[in-house]
Amino acid sequence: MTEHQTLLRLADVLARTGLKRSTLYNLIARGDFPRPIRPQGLRVALFSSVAVSEWIESQLSNGETK
Repeated sequence: MTEHQTLLRLADVLARTGLKRSTLYNLIARGDFPRPIRPQGLRVALFSSVAVSEWIESQLSNGETK
């Protein structure tokens, strides 16, 4: 089933992944998690729901959680 793409706020990403904020940003810095989208003129980081879901699937298929 394909997921309809939406933009997620940081709190939603943390809830979906179970990661702590610092761990999430460490993964982003290493290139191991999708980078947030920063809409012009807004002070908010938004994440693609599809990219987050794909990351979760890849972790499950690898048999590891970070």
